[in-house]
Parts: sequence; structure tokens; C-alpha cells
Amino acid sequence: MSQHLVLSFIGEDRPGIVERLSDTISRHHGNWQESRMAHLADKFAGILTLTVSLEHQEALIKALQNFEQLGLHVTVETANQSVADGSTLSLSVVGNDRPGIVKEVSQVLYSLMVNVKELTTSCEPAPMSSDMLFKTEMILAVPKDLPLSELEVALENISSDLIVELSVNQFA
Repeated sequence: MSQHLVLSFIGEDRPGIVERLSDTISRHHGNWQESRMAHLADKFAGILTLTVSLEHQEALIKALQNFEQLGLHVTVETANQSVADGSTLSLSVVGNDRPGIVKEVSQVLYSLMVNVKELTTSCEPAPMSSDMLFKTEMILAVPKDLPLSELEVALENISSDLIVELSVNQFA
């Protein structure tokens, strides 16, 4: 029997972090499954899921906690695989950068009990202008009983300066 683990980590960005993590996971019979990692400011941060047999779980967790000595703060949580009920959709929001966009969008989503499965944000200069554009891409788990038209209207009511695109294509 195997256990799912979710790791989060952050530390000073330097070569070899991914190699050391993957080597440690492999040496302790873990199977790297899914991950998201990025250089943010001068840090390297990430999350990943893996599976490991119950007999090797404790040794792997201990080895990962030893990364603290290398300046990498690692948190390990046990998890279960879950199956979402409802639709999985893609949401894109673009607008002039200003404080509070993520707050406003997430409030609407929460009010409709929509779960954010993935969230990516960025700021970049607008074409042919020095204004900054805020962009976010989200993968959402939408309840079965929520009409997509209601979700679209609620998101579009946030602000007239935001472009909201909700993909009706379902993901697997």
C-alpha cells in the first residue's frame, strides 16, 4: 500500500535543488507525480505530490526534513486522492494592474462555492503602453448545480476594466 505526500518548499535559489529533491525521493522509493516550481524574487519555491510505500514513508519524510540544514524549508503533508464532483473549467482574467483583483475574483468564486484548483498570476507591461497588465489563469472546480451563466455574470460584474474569459471546455 502507498501513501500520497504533498511537499511544499522554499529557499534561496541555486543550482541543484530539484536534483537533490528528486534524488532523495528516488533513494527512498518515492514516485514523483505532479509539481509546480518557480523562481520568485530571489527564492525558489515549489509544491509537489508523490507516492511512497508505507514502509518507506517515515524514512523519506525524515530525509526531506533534513533539507532544512541546506537552507531549504520543506513541509510534508499526507494526502488522499480525491475525485471532484462537478465541472473543471479554465478562467482567464486580464486587466490594468491594481490592488485587490485576486481578492475580488476569489470572493466571487467563494460566494458560489467554486474551488480554485490552480492559480497562476503575472504582471507585465501592456503592449504599446507603460501601464502594467495583471493576468491570472485559474483552473476551477465548479459545483454541478451552478449554471455557468451565473458564474460568468458574477465574474463580469466585478469591474468593467477586467476581461473575463471562462472556458466552457471541460478538462479531464
